[in-house]
Amino acid sequence: MKLGAGTTAVVTGAGGGLGRSIALDLARRGARVLVSDVDGAAAERVVGELRDRGAQADAMTCDVARLEEVEALARRADELFGATDLLVNNAGVAAAGAMGDLPIEDWRWVIDVDLWGPIHGCHAWVPRMKRRGRGHVLNVASIAGVASAPLMGPYNVAKAGVISLSETLAAELEKDGVGVTVLCPFFFQTNVMKSSRRTGEADRMSAVAEKLMRDSKLTADDVARLALDACEAGRLYCLAHREAKAIWAMKRLAGERFRRVVTLLERRAVRG
Repeated sequence: MKLGAGTTAVVTGAGGGLGRSIALDLARRGARVLVSDVDGAAAERVVGELRDRGAQADAMTCDVARLEEVEALARRADELFGATDLLVNNAGVAAAGAMGDLPIEDWRWVIDVDLWGPIHGCHAWVPRMKRRGRGHVLNVASIAGVASAPLMGPYNVAKAGVISLSETLAAELEKDGVGVTVLCPFFFQTNVMKSSRRTGEADRMSAVAEKLMRDSKLTADDVARLALDACEAGRLYCLAHREAKAIWAMKRLAGERFRRVVTLLERRAVRG
């Protein structure tokens, strides 16, 4: 689908990080954007940035873990736009720790936001798009959903679920004129680590993750542009980084040996 003047878009988790970059890129392309975030003040700040650039934008507080709030967001989009051309399920959080050490409440928190959030978004918007016979869904996952690195259980499980959700939807919606793209980036500078929860040895892994983010050659703006380009091209998968492409290919080629490679790399990373 073409993302340009007249396009209407809803972006969750857009109060900062990648969501903000996606909203800004959409506005640059001429789209009107409904910015949502669990932090309403952050969403309003981003709307201010968009309007300063001459874009049409509105804000709404939304906790994607709550279906009733996502449905209210969809109704608000209907009021503003009449119809939504692009839904971006971006909101995400992270928690790290060994199974049994990481509190089960942290598992629920990550799954509720990172997996149920996109499910809620698709549940609310996909029927609307099907009735129109057009629209596109961009689900933000992660190459973590493929690599399954140790100590990142909740995040890995949620992102693997988002990949599967996207693949399922793509097959279901092919005949309905509705497109689906799933973004699977590697590490880049974002806000997810600032709000992350972690226990025990996961502190060391978090330090490794933060270094990989700092060293990334791609910024959030770069990843946003690549993701929206993939939507325009109608591609199901967007593997923004070379590292993500390598991991994707390696897992499919190496089979069982891939797990041994990941374990070895994790041990070396933790030891520094």
